[in-house]
Amino acid sequence: MKPALAWKALKKHAMAKPGAWEDHPWGEPVYKCGKKIFAFVGFSEDGRYSLTCKLPDSSEVALSMFGWATPTGYGLGKSGWVTASFQSKDDVPKDLLLQWIDESYTAIAPKRKATRKKRK
Repeated sequence: MKPALAWKALKKHAMAKPGAWEDHPWGEPVYKCGKKIFAFVGFSEDGRYSLTCKLPDSSEVALSMFGWATPTGYGLGKSGWVTASFQSKDDVPKDLLLQWIDESYTAIAPKRKATRKKRK
């Protein structure tokens, strides 16, 4: 899937999490639960897209398996944050990135929100 379409799905998925909301502290969207960020979604006019998530369980695997995955800067990589970067022509593994959002949300959200089921 091309990044522009994948990013719409990623943002929708992040917003569907209990207590999730979108903020723009640095001009690009971040997704928070309470005051804590669980996903950074970046895109630029030159066609670069990025997703940054906290991956306490899968960061080592992600960094060793995917050339598009790098430790997040500003020292966040030491805490399990991983950034996935793509160009506009790249094929994006949307389903995997949705799993990353899930893992990051579970790591960041208060336990009562992360385990709560949506009511019908």
